[in-house]
Amino acid sequence: MKAVDTARHCQQCGRTHARKDTRTIVLRTESDTLRLDSPRLKTCPCTPSMASATAATFSPVAAAMPERTAPELLLWEAKYAALTSYGNAATLLAETFPLGRPLHATSIRQQVERTATHLEDELGDERFSSIDTCPRDLETVPRPDLPLVVALDGGYVHSANQTSRRDGWFEAVTGCSTPTGGGPAKTFAFVQTYDHKLKRRVYELLRSQGMTDNQQIVFLVDGGEDIRDLPCYLIPQAEHYLDWFHITMRLTVLRQSTRSLPAPPADVADFTIDPSGTDRILERIKNYLWHGNTFRALHLLNNLVEDYELLCAGEPDDKRCAFYTRLAEFHTYIDRNQHEIPNYGERHRNGEAISSATAEATVNHVISRRMVKKQRMRWTPRGAHRLLQIRTRVLNRDLDADFACWYPNSDQALSLVA
Repeated sequence: MKAVDTARHCQQCGRTHARKDTRTIVLRTESDTLRLDSPRLKTCPCTPSMASATAATFSPVAAAMPERTAPELLLWEAKYAALTSYGNAATLLAETFPLGRPLHATSIRQQVERTATHLEDELGDERFSSIDTCPRDLETVPRPDLPLVVALDGGYVHSANQTSRRDGWFEAVTGCSTPTGGGPAKTFAFVQTYDHKLKRRVYELLRSQGMTDNQQIVFLVDGGEDIRDLPCYLIPQAEHYLDWFHITMRLTVLRQSTRSLPAPPADVADFTIDPSGTDRILERIKNYLWHGNTFRALHLLNNLVEDYELLCAGEPDDKRCAFYTRLAEFHTYIDRNQHEIPNYGERHRNGEAISSATAEATVNHVISRRMVKKQRMRWTPRGAHRLLQIRTRVLNRDLDADFACWYPNSDQALSLVA
């Protein structure tokens, strides 16, 4: 074997290493399961004493193949596990390749975790701000491409540490970065309660799409506090907008709720808070928000909230109280995000992005299909986060490049038996 021939002589004094014994190690490939002789050689006397950290013997073949699995099979295991459950991945791999031995779901899960750990180790340390370019230097940078549109949203995953029905879920954030001028979109995902490199992860993905320091980035978020602050201090030319889809979705629910409100009393002539009038006010609020007039929208919302607060205090009704609660939440939602509400109508007429509908589809494609729909598994934040890294790399078609970088000679393991 080449590994044994290379390590047969000491690199310092040239003396031949004495052989202690020979053992057998198993190498799994996508075509067969190989059993290789692995001789153990004694350490040369010219090395440091046995009392140090140097072992008395070493195995060149075991050192050359620490994973005992060919890189090609590792790649296929990661791809299959990213697209389906671990059990189905083991079955499909056994049907696709002549592995020579049964493949268990636990083995695939462990290999996927090792691959995800490798990806995490390659990611740099977290940085609070990625804006380190002097504004004077930005003027000398060539003209950038069209803006990148990054839509962020969250999905929920079954928790393995469930103590009650309410806390049986945890949130995983996913996003989609799409070049305005055309080109392949890329996705990313993470569990924010576990991941400590949120900003760095998004920054490196944008860099992989050719982002420059003077390029404009448009972030569309849903207004949640856990997602709203994520894109801050990433790019100097970034714009942060509230997603129109989430605004109109909340307004649609409110307008539909007015149909179930009780009719005004017939014996009260000056009763002005009626369901049809409330629906017309909500339609006006939607029109003001569409044109970016948050001042008028908040003024109407504030008056409407006060009217229903007085009405619920004087004549409590379950449906009115429920509507008042949703209305007050929407008022707080708009008030906290008013500085990120642009003129959606103008942006829409100019062909600019106003909605994170792509993020909604990304949540379904990245998270729900693999972890929620037709999947009865429960996840820990760590396990879900690690699998999401593999799944997004597979969907972005970047995992092959990662393995090519990790294993420059992909047939290295097989060349040892030559």
